[in-house]
Amino acid sequence: MINTLENNFLKISSSTYGGELHSIFSKSDNTERLWNGDETYWKYHAPILFPIVGKVNNNQYLVNGEKYSLPQHGLARVQDFSLLNKTENSITYELIYSEETLKVYPFKFSLKISYIIENNTLTINYTVTNLDSKVIPFSIGAHPAFMCPILENESLSDYYFEFNKEETASLIPLNSDGFLKRESVPFLKNENNIMLSKELFKNDALILEDLNSTRISLKSKNHSKSLDFDFSGFPYLGLWSKPTGSPFVCIEPWYGHADYEDFTGEFSDKEGILKLDQSKSFNCSYSVTINC
Repeated sequence: MINTLENNFLKISSSTYGGELHSIFSKSDNTERLWNGDETYWKYHAPILFPIVGKVNNNQYLVNGEKYSLPQHGLARVQDFSLLNKTENSITYELIYSEETLKVYPFKFSLKISYIIENNTLTINYTVTNLDSKVIPFSIGAHPAFMCPILENESLSDYYFEFNKEETASLIPLNSDGFLKRESVPFLKNENNIMLSKELFKNDALILEDLNSTRISLKSKNHSKSLDFDFSGFPYLGLWSKPTGSPFVCIEPWYGHADYEDFTGEFSDKEGILKLDQSKSFNCSYSVTINC
């Protein structure tokens, strides 16, 4: 089921399937800003990554020595959520564990996603609650894709990312199978801009850790249409587009990441994993502000 929210500035739509955001339409300039899900390039819009981000080795992971299987980015993006609440400016979905989810992720949880619009800003809030009698380990992240270019006469190379602070940062590289390498690649040196091109994503996603910035903007050299993406609190940030070329770019804030290529340990010992005590909740949020 698709649900909509709108105010004088934005109209958004989201689905009970995957709890996924489907559209961010700017009413001020009649422009769609979220990727349309054209399967020619990528069938998603903004999937929710839970309880893993990226891949686990061989699509398997260990809990108390027992093997479980999860596909890339986990189970949430292919589950039906319940519509929990809708107001004039917000909508909340919930996914609760089931016999089906326990077979692939042996922990009892609630995952709530709220979409809130205020003026020209959309805030997305995640809440994970431990409904189990034991600590639950998990990762969570976002994978929204934004139209890029926005205008027909532009190309990807007309656009750039801009951080709100200067950064000196290295990349955590991925191997050809999508797992992290235990090395770093120098990337930014006292810079806050990243010029976009197909070549930029030739080795898959750009993965950055512990940035000084809390905001990244997607801008064009040709006009003032832009977006500001606030990822405050998230320890990892992924930037991705298809290396073969596609009319979108993804900005991905994460708590956690794919397995390192040599990792064979317990899921709870995985680097970047979160651990949530019984009856406790974990909250995080990001926001997208649309500028015309």
